[in-house]
Amino acid sequence: MLSRGIALDYARQGIRCNALCPGWVDTPINYAHAEMLGGLQQVYDTIDSFQPIGRPGEPREIANVALFLASDESSFVTGAVILADGGMTAK
Repeated sequence: MLSRGIALDYARQGIRCNALCPGWVDTPINYAHAEMLGGLQQVYDTIDSFQPIGRPGEPREIANVALFLASDESSFVTGAVILADGGMTAK
């Protein structure tokens, strides 16, 4: 809702605001979280139970979505929630 509010408040000034929501991405920041879930191998062995695509995301995949949102190609996109979560929220 914060992103939508910002998008509405600043749309006429040409400022866009969107939310990018990633799923489990293979980055070191997630390794500590993985330890709380039984270890990194346990997470990867069971990832298809929570991320239907069946694998962790790669940082470049999230970066590509962010680059799209930052580009002129998305000039008509504002107040959107973009899910790059391997289908997690589709379940």
